[in-house]
Amino acid sequence: MSEALIEDFGKTVVAWQRRHGRNTLPWQNTRDPYRVWLSEVMLQQTQVTTVLGYYERFLARWPKVTDLAAATLDEVLAQWAGLGYYSRARNLHACAKAVAELHGGEFPRSAAGLQTLPGIGRSTAAAIAAFCFGERVAILDGNVKRVLSRVLAFDGDLASSAAEKKLWDRATELLPQQDVDRYTQGLMDLGATVCGARSPDCLLCPVQPMCRGQQQGDPTRYPVKTKKLKRGRRENWWLWLEAGGQVLLQQRPSTGVWAGMWTLPMFDDEASARAALGGGELQTLPRIEHALTHFDWVLHTLRSESPEGMTPGGTWVAREKLADYALPAPLKKLIVES
Repeated sequence: MSEALIEDFGKTVVAWQRRHGRNTLPWQNTRDPYRVWLSEVMLQQTQVTTVLGYYERFLARWPKVTDLAAATLDEVLAQWAGLGYYSRARNLHACAKAVAELHGGEFPRSAAGLQTLPGIGRSTAAAIAAFCFGERVAILDGNVKRVLSRVLAFDGDLASSAAEKKLWDRATELLPQQDVDRYTQGLMDLGATVCGARSPDCLLCPVQPMCRGQQQGDPTRYPVKTKKLKRGRRENWWLWLEAGGQVLLQQRPSTGVWAGMWTLPMFDDEASARAALGGGELQTLPRIEHALTHFDWVLHTLRSESPEGMTPGGTWVAREKLADYALPAPLKKLIVES
């Protein structure tokens, strides 16, 4: 792409964003890095419509980063429950504590400085720096990778770190000299609302005349990424014990799936779950099929409202207090609807 086209590309994206982009979301029209950072973390692999409620509830409870830093991890996980990808919540809490303890409650003002914080990668750091501090730095989240790969007909395999580095370099070359914040938002908006993964709306795209992928006749061939995750399957049994309006919960280990969250006692097979109760009648509930990033999880539930004999260790929690505990979404749904 020539220097003239590079300049035209940036100007076109900026002009389109000003007229047709998303400009009224609650984390826009602010240069508060706490609010921008919170939205960027929540929006990773999550739709805007899902994030809106969580974002508002987080800010209502923790208006400043120092408030979030003072919260316990259990409180943060409880507020996050249902949003998924729970490592984001753990990193969110760790990052807030780092900002409070190491930076006096102020976020670093450069992308390089922001990347030193827990859970903030290169693209998130660049977005915060561009939106809040006007730094001329490129982002490369999933939506932007798709837009730029198609515009450039970039055929490098993004499963390769070398190819991704080349796309980072191209993204940096395309940066306009001015309005980097609006340009950055424009790329995000194009990827989210026009340049869809399977059915891009090329007729509405402002950069269609510059798009080499479209000129080749099939922009959906980009981005190229050959590496595919092999999905696994896991099966476990929950033991739902309830007595006197209290439910027995156990906290998950600090690493792995649902790390640090609370669930019903979990077993590898039905026989182990029944043996842990040591007696009493158990009701078999419909199984739950829960899809995670790398595997499909089948969860069976055995329930008793009059547990007798030996029970697995854990914490008895009153039903009215369950909202204070970080329960995974399928468990929260199970308890509320049963």
